[in-house]
Amino acid sequence: MTEPPEGQRRESDGQERPASGVVDLTLYRQSLDPLPVTFHRLELDAILWIYGRMVGEGEWRDYAIDHLKDKAVFSVFKRSGEYPLYRIEKDPKLAAKQGAFSVVATDGRILKRGHDLKQVLKVFDKALKALD
Repeated sequence: MTEPPEGQRRESDGQERPASGVVDLTLYRQSLDPLPVTFHRLELDAILWIYGRMVGEGEWRDYAIDHLKDKAVFSVFKRSGEYPLYRIEKDPKLAAKQGAFSVVATDGRILKRGHDLKQVLKVFDKALKALD
């Protein structure tokens, strides 16, 4: 005899009926939580193109991607054990205002913000090196 699908019970006569009053809390919570914000393929391609160029120049060595409830973050590192040098963030709540995309420095300064990711990533075309 096969088990009934989750959330259903089998009657004594073999018919299935929905369970009343029994709710799986993990399924309930997942239905309430929105999907996390993610980078689309074209956005990720643009970011990884810049990342590859900077790795080739020896500036960056590692990255991390975080998909959170309210924003997506691509962090770049000089060494994996440090704070990120830059964070490329996508925050859809700001899309109608200043723009969904931004580049944030280690100290929290927003270096560039805008609606078009490729325009925002042009901040890396300039030399962003600390003065010795």
